[in-house]
Amino acid sequence: MDIDKVLDELRRGRMDARTARTLLSLDAIESVGGFAKVDVARRRRTGTPEVILAETKTLAETKAIAKKMLEKSGVAIVSRLGVRDRAKLAAFLRKQGATVSTARRTTTVLARSRRRGRIAGRVGIMAAGTSDIGIAEEARLMCESMDCECATAYDVGVAGLARVFPALEAMAKFGADALVVVAGMEGALPTVVASLTDVPVVGVPTSVGYGYARRGLAALASMLQSCAPGLVVVNIDNGIGGGAAAARIARRAR
Repeated sequence: MDIDKVLDELRRGRMDARTARTLLSLDAIESVGGFAKVDVARRRRTGTPEVILAETKTLAETKAIAKKMLEKSGVAIVSRLGVRDRAKLAAFLRKQGATVSTARRTTTVLARSRRRGRIAGRVGIMAAGTSDIGIAEEARLMCESMDCECATAYDVGVAGLARVFPALEAMAKFGADALVVVAGMEGALPTVVASLTDVPVVGVPTSVGYGYARRGLAALASMLQSCAPGLVVVNIDNGIGGGAAAARIARRAR
């Protein structure tokens, strides 16, 4: 993108500031160590930060990319980091002046080098069982990286259906603009929740369950053929994607 041309069009009044900002952000790619090209403007352009998938990266590569993200966008979110490396990465990011958030049962790390902005939306996050909490916490950290406030309700699955109603009441009082509902086994909880509320619901199937659960395929199939119209479903164990979808909805709702 020719920066001078965009600025000239803006100066002459042929382009508004919002269009100019979008056009300039399209070209904001930073090279890191010759092995990565980072979209540092993604959060400014779309509201959703680039996520560093650390599962197949070395710790050194992850550190370098996270440092660049902090410098250029003020936020770095790292998912699927090895358990042994989480404390090391957190210590490194704190040395860069970042505030670091982690969560139990997940290896996702959120770092901020700038103060959190205004609350852009509210997202409620529900997990059917304690085995689903790790994925739910990934969704929470993703939502928080997008400046959304979160409320959680865990272990409220349909095996004890009475647990759902107090959780939904709490979400209503919280004023959730969107809900992320995480479930394994038969994946029924998102359908139940979507049938009881007018708030947009994003279902996240998890690879939790016995036998024919097939590492989340049963839960995914169940959610995809939900009889509650309007339920949105993301991929198996995709807490990051579910959180991003809900946060985008919440931000627009606000």
